[in-house]
Amino acid sequence: MADSSFDIVSKVEWQEVDNAINQTSREIATRFDFKNVGGEVKRSGEKIEMKANGEERVKAILDVLKDKFIKRGLSLKALDAAEPQLSGKEYKIFADVKEGISQDDAKKVAKIIRDEGPKGVKAQVQGDELRVSSKSRDDLQAIQALLKGKDLDFAIQFVNYR
Repeated sequence: MADSSFDIVSKVEWQEVDNAINQTSREIATRFDFKNVGGEVKRSGEKIEMKANGEERVKAILDVLKDKFIKRGLSLKALDAAEPQLSGKEYKIFADVKEGISQDDAKKVAKIIRDEGPKGVKAQVQGDELRVSSKSRDDLQAIQALLKGKDLDFAIQFVNYR
């Protein structure tokens, strides 16, 4: 029998990111505590820019955005927000949306699988994803449970389960 396998990836659903940003913009426009603070959220490429006329207000906008990310099923590990910066008369926060697994992170995950996973499970790095294969599907499910239990600094999803 052929080996069963799945891929470990770190992807972001961009439509959901846009929906979270749009919901945040709508909430900023309607909430009383955001009146006359010049609050704004927009995305360009993989960067999200938030701005307001006060440091506390721009941090509050970031909190609203994080809340919308959670409600939309997006991982906060994919959102990498910087510290507020003063730009003229307004404060800005730039947040990157991280996608893909770096080579170092893929090697860390492969080491976890080798050290703590069942014997006979192979993990190989393929670009920005990791292919895990084994003769036993039960071993693959054990690997998924193991990785879900780990606190990794990036979001992971399991795809192409065959």
